Amino acid sequence: MAPLVYICARPQEGAAEAEFASFRSAMRAPDLDRWDLVRDPLPEDAWDRWRGFVVGGSPFNVSDPESTKNVVQQRLEADLARIAKRAAAADTAALFTCFGIGVVTRALGGEVSRAYPEDTGPARVALTDDGRRDRLFAGLAESFSALTAHKEGTGVLPTGAVLLATNESCPVQAYRVGDRLYATQFHPEPTAEAFIERMAVYRDDGYFDTGDYDRIAMTVRASSITEPPRILRAFAEQF
Repeated sequence: MAPLVYICARPQEGAAEAEFASFRSAMRAPDLDRWDLVRDPLPEDAWDRWRGFVVGGSPFNVSDPESTKNVVQQRLEADLARIAKRAAAADTAALFTCFGIGVVTRALGGEVSRAYPEDTGPARVALTDDGRRDRLFAGLAESFSALTAHKEGTGVLPTGAVLLATNESCPVQAYRVGDRLYATQFHPEPTAEAFIERMAVYRDDGYFDTGDYDRIAMTVRASSITEPPRILRAFAEQF
């Protein structure tokens, strides 16, 4: 059987390596493949090579003006949009996270907005009724902590998308399109320590005041992040 693949959208190689390790551990998938979309375009045989895709985060923002995006970001977003559209058509399976949810939203006709940023650290997320019935989200606690750090969010869902999880500050936390395409605003893969290490990489990128690093790290360490990795394990089992 063809393997699942982690799609890297991070230019920072150290952060990308750590994110891949987090996905592989959370999914309990030692055979998880990896493709670095920052450095190499999506291969034309991607649909035959891999049975499904998990897409990591990125410091890129979908809502940035097109005139400010470099060639790499434009190509990367176009390739991710191809994956999203194939998964929406049930030609493959895909789970997009953080930055990736913006790509899916825009590619499928929704709206990405700067009105829904979230601070770096743990956020409280609640399942919707549809989330409680979903095959990946069913069985999760109805309200749980998840790790967030983003400057944009989904303002309007794509047509036909099913909202699975929400909260007050960023109402679209997770959704499904069809039965093979999933997207989460929060990061489902990192442990607390892995997230703190990622914070160190991006501490000067405007996600939080650099003077708050130690305070935020303490808050992350004190949080119980048990439910989000279960989504990834369910994805690996289902697809």
